[in-house]
Amino acid sequence: MNIKEELFALQDISYADFQARLIPNIPREMFIGVRVPQARKLAKMLAKEGKSSQFLRDLPHKYYDENILHGLLLSEIRDYGACIKAVDQFLPYVDNWAVCDVLSPKIFNKHKTALLGKVKEWSTSDKSYTCRFGIKVLMSYFLDDDFSPAYLEIPASVNSEEYYVQMGIAWFFATALAKQWEASIKYIEENRLDKWTHNKAIQKARESKRITPKQKDYLKSLKR
Repeated sequence: MNIKEELFALQDISYADFQARLIPNIPREMFIGVRVPQARKLAKMLAKEGKSSQFLRDLPHKYYDENILHGLLLSEIRDYGACIKAVDQFLPYVDNWAVCDVLSPKIFNKHKTALLGKVKEWSTSDKSYTCRFGIKVLMSYFLDDDFSPAYLEIPASVNSEEYYVQMGIAWFFATALAKQWEASIKYIEENRLDKWTHNKAIQKARESKRITPKQKDYLKSLKR
């Protein structure tokens, strides 16, 4: 079987219906219906057996599930340079939040200095999901031990009216408030974000178990 046939062998029609409702910008017929754990298992098998190279070159894909698998395969690449090249080749074809967010290469964690430069590049892209990906990478890898308050300027400087970019920024600041309160609360106090993103960041932060009740009350007082 080729890779597309392997995906169809894992098809779950009801799951395809469910996914299509979550991602309304993709036509229903583009969903095969492969659950992510099964796609992840397939990706690991293909990567281990060295059977993914042609599939990764075969862009654009037709089906949503092929793009999910592509993102999972890129996450398995162990050479940083090769991974960045493959990610940059794929990002122009990412057309929904789910494929964007499933892309999470393990190798990134070992190359923070070089990665930060790519984050700045991706986050200034005029392509919505490339921009969102840059913000997601910053959130995933630079809000803990490697944090610098200057990093908050990267998402705060993004000027976009695209819903999924704004949502990505809100998600970033909600996470930043949970992990780096002192630095990030200033961006809320000073109204550095557009009104919708500002309020969404507060909403998501107040839903977090990592935010104290006192902090939640204060955030509520800052809603616009």
